[in-house]
Parts: sequence; structure tokens; C-alpha cells
Amino acid sequence: MIIKYGCELSIVVDRPTPTCCLVDIHADRRGDIVSETCLAVRPSVPLSDESDLFGNRLRRFVAEAGESTLCLSGVIRDSGMPDARDHAAPVRSVSDLPSEVLTYLNGSRYCETDKMGEVAWKVFGHLPRDAGLVQSVCDFVHERIRFDYKLARSTRTAVEAYEERVGVCRDFTHLAITLCRCLNIPARYVNGYLGDIGVPPDPSPMDFNAWFEVYLGDGWYTYDARHNQRRIGRLPIARGRDACDVPMLQTFGPHVLKTFKIVTEEVADPDRAAAA
Repeated sequence: MIIKYGCELSIVVDRPTPTCCLVDIHADRRGDIVSETCLAVRPSVPLSDESDLFGNRLRRFVAEAGESTLCLSGVIRDSGMPDARDHAAPVRSVSDLPSEVLTYLNGSRYCETDKMGEVAWKVFGHLPRDAGLVQSVCDFVHERIRFDYKLARSTRTAVEAYEERVGVCRDFTHLAITLCRCLNIPARYVNGYLGDIGVPPDPSPMDFNAWFEVYLGDGWYTYDARHNQRRIGRLPIARGRDACDVPMLQTFGPHVLKTFKIVTEEVADPDRAAAA
């Protein structure tokens, strides 16, 4: 399967403003890229290429006063297989977990484990401790939260999503991550490209998507509480504890987002897609 991806973002600032962005395909999928027009900023300014604390490809620049536009496009080869699962994978005892995954058991900015522990154990504490437990969390979150793009709020936390019962993909993800961590299952946030591939088209404008990964057995597995089904064509951009760690665009000063266009679609001809 060949997937065309890309984005165009523009911001307006009133003074030179340090800016960070995370929009590049993650390092673990860059080997699958067929062709890419690398991230560029207009008007042209120096653009760094770094790795952040979580191994994501971080780009930094100073946006000039006025409007700055970021553009990225590419074509990538994908297996076309749905998210990998091992239904027999066990929830590891905390004492047996690798040290590098322990941070994904802790509370974070949007995932208040200290406030959701009682709910988590009351609802899920009786279930077998295997991959089915994570799916039960996804089922619960999917049923509890109503998706409404018009009611998106960047400050909404997992507890607020649980109480308000409405949100967007990041809210589904934060609540599912929080419940998993309360149940001693390491869970991390993923931001990436996910088009309407293998599913009916969504009439809403394309956006970046959020899902999560849990550590079961000896590895990480992908889950998605918003769509609550195994999907094909996920292209991860960045991983972190929650959305606070993986902002697509972060300015160190006020800005106005003027343009926001995301492309993620299956194409038949990689040469034609690269030229488009």
C-alpha cells in the first residue's frame, strides 16, 4: 500500500518567536518513505533537525514577525495490515517491567492517575490481566465519550473528559491512557497521520490523529479508543506521556493559527503521488 501524507500550517506572530514543531514521520518508519519534500518554512529561516527526549524528530526555528508557513509532503509504503495484536499478551508485573517504560505508569499533565484509580479498579479490577483488559478499557472509553469536534478544548484533561462525556481523539486517548496506567499498564500517547483508509470516508476536514500504545508481554501494541477498531495506514509522528509532550506546533509567545491542512490518503501510483 502507498500512502501520500503531508501538512501545511501557517501562523501569524507579531514579533520574532521561537517555535518548535513535530510533524515529520517518526524515525521508526522513515525507512518506508518512498519520496519526501522535506519540511520547509516560508519565508525561509534556519530550521534545526533534532531528536527530543522521547526520540521524536523535533524541528526548531524562529518565526519572523508576520505570517510563517510550514509545508511537508511525502509518499510512504505501508504493509496494509491492521494494527498488530497479541490477544494472549499478559500485563506484566510492575516489578518485572523494563525500567525505560516505568515513566508511562505515572500521572502526567492530562492524565490524572491520582484521581481515576478508584474508578479504574472498580470497573476493571475483576478482569483477567491480559490484552483483553486493554480492549475493555477502549470499549468503556468509546462508549462513555461522544466525539464532537466543535467542542474540542486544548485544556481538557482525562478526568474532565470522563465527567463531561464529550471530546475529540486526544480526549479519548488521554482517558484510556489514564485508566491503563491506574491498572499498572504502561501506556503512551501517539500523534500521527491516520487517513480514511479501509473505512468509510469521514466528511470532516482531515486532522492529525491521536491514539495510544500499551506495553504488554515484551512489546508495545497499538490501541485506539476513539475509533475502537484495528486500523490500517497509521503513520506515527511522535510519542510521549500525553499531548503536552508532542505538540504539532509550539510557539514561545502568542500566535494565531491561520492555515491548517492535513493530507493522508492511499494512492495507487507512487510516482504520480510524488509529483502531485
